[in-house]
Amino acid sequence: MNILFSFLPKPEQQANLIERFPHVKFYFQKPFDEETLRNAEVFVTYGEDINASHLEAADRLKWIMVASAGLEKMPLKEIASRNILVTNVRGIHKIPMAESILAHILSIKKSLPIIAQNQRNSIWSKKVYSSELYGSTALILGPGAIGGEVGRILQAFGVHTIGCNRSGEPSDFMDDMTSFSELKRALPKADFVISILPSTVETKNLLTNEHFHCMKPTAIFMNFGRGDVVKEEVLLQALQNNYIAYAVLDVFESEPLKEDHPFWKMENVVVSPHVSSHSSQYIVRALDIFTENLTKWLDEDPSLINVIDLERGY
Repeated sequence: MNILFSFLPKPEQQANLIERFPHVKFYFQKPFDEETLRNAEVFVTYGEDINASHLEAADRLKWIMVASAGLEKMPLKEIASRNILVTNVRGIHKIPMAESILAHILSIKKSLPIIAQNQRNSIWSKKVYSSELYGSTALILGPGAIGGEVGRILQAFGVHTIGCNRSGEPSDFMDDMTSFSELKRALPKADFVISILPSTVETKNLLTNEHFHCMKPTAIFMNFGRGDVVKEEVLLQALQNNYIAYAVLDVFESEPLKEDHPFWKMENVVVSPHVSSHSSQYIVRALDIFTENLTKWLDEDPSLINVIDLERGY
């Protein structure tokens, strides 16, 4: 069996794979050689470097392991037509992303940006208007693995959590649940609206101008899922018209964010360059999932984890 990686794990991680699976031929190439892909049965990728033309040539390909959660840049229709199995690393982002989200919330609520600015300007001022998380409400769009971890931590701070998904069915660490169709009724209750939604047909442009009208003028909107959940002009208008107080953005419709974009200069916007999931443990956790699935694959065990529904895109 030939397995092609289009990114480079650390040398010791590569060696561990080779030692653990001696009957497998591993290729680690960045950028990858198309001839190697043509002969590969398994392709391990971040999901941004494979297109439909690659699939036409890779006639031996049976399984694509995506070392990220997002699949929106992949040719899913063509993959589905070939009946190629796709799995991803859903779940490994929950710790670093939950920590990042909490860090931003605490930073704003405890006025850390103002304190840091005062330090740079040598200003001793106690006029910092900090507030507590205790007793507030967070509406979490996408209460899956990441959203559940965010909910668990926020509940420890005394925050009431409301989860929102397509069906409204219960999710872990959510005090209440709502559905996409009932979202407008829940928004007026939320002090934090946190989107961790993937990019799918159902979530693209889910949030409209009407949704931001429903939010508290003191609300903080946070997007750590995908940038296309809301059109940037809609969000910009909501901030400029004070429909909401603050936005923390780790993802954008177009990345990198253009140098002349208004978000860079706005005092009530935090621009985070899609780094919330970064962690020294990222590849370690991704390879743990891969090795578990590869063991099952070689044993012809169909119960692989994180198998993607290619019609839904998640």
